[in-house]
Amino acid sequence: MCARVDAQFGLLMEALRGAGMYDDTAVFFFSDHGDLTGDYGLVEKTQNTFEDCLSRVPFLVKPPSWVPVQPRVSEALVELIDFPATVEALTSIEPAHTHFGRSLLPVLAGETDTHRDAVFCEGGRLHGETHCMEKESTAYQNPSGLYWPRLTLQSQEGPEHTKAVMCRTSEFKYVRRLYESDELYDLCADPGEQHNRIDDPSLAGVLAELKERLLTFYLETADVVPHDTDRRS
Repeated sequence: MCARVDAQFGLLMEALRGAGMYDDTAVFFFSDHGDLTGDYGLVEKTQNTFEDCLSRVPFLVKPPSWVPVQPRVSEALVELIDFPATVEALTSIEPAHTHFGRSLLPVLAGETDTHRDAVFCEGGRLHGETHCMEKESTAYQNPSGLYWPRLTLQSQEGPEHTKAVMCRTSEFKYVRRLYESDELYDLCADPGEQHNRIDDPSLAGVLAELKERLLTFYLETADVVPHDTDRRS
């Protein structure tokens, strides 16, 4: 499947070159999310799992020829909301709403590899939110379908798929869970995220910093004021 996507993407690039548009075109190639596909002995993810194989997805950018660029693999922490912010910077579009993306043009130009101090993921549902269980979907109604086993488990009121949020820096990952134990991983010593150190006293300072960073994230992004006045008033 990966080879097929690569081949189809190659056809698109060839078409741009054939039309004389390649140099003037901004190309962004990225993924929605990963799947476990065997990692940790699991096939599929749940709605509240944030391992790097799920949340650290490819993000490739080829800017137009007139944009300064330093070709490389950057280790900058990036979120997918930085995609529209970069498009706005390239096209001089002024957004009519508050958003939290940041233009990647300085990273592309090689001016910096420090883009964000932390990145975040959110997922899951509250207990009682049965409307999130996809029981009305065709896949749930078909016991012989490939997705029926997963959706059957997903429709239970256990802790699986319930509310959680991740804060990841270049060195650590903290996961706050509403109904389960929190998680803390030292990504330098444990890149596979197999040793939860949430109760390790030697990382108490790190945990406090990540909790504070998560609080700042929610304070900054939890509510915004519309740019346009409500027409009804």
